[in-house]
Amino acid sequence: MEPLREMGKLFILLGVVFLVVGALLTLGPRLPFRLGRLPGDLVWEGRNTTVYFPIVTSLLLSAVLTLILWLVALFRK
Repeated sequence: MEPLREMGKLFILLGVVFLVVGALLTLGPRLPFRLGRLPGDLVWEGRNTTVYFPIVTSLLLSAVLTLILWLVALFRK
């Protein structure tokens, strides 16, 4: 394919990604779940520090990103 056509597809994909991320950031407080505060995420609170281990959030984001990238690769063929 032509290089400009490929670059156009990339810009469209990046625009969709930015749209989804912007919507999540805007609507984030109204969502029924809080990323980083899901059940299974570990929180350790010391006297002067608080440490978060977002294990379940990381697994969820990894699964979603894997699915998105798999779909992009599927449609590129």
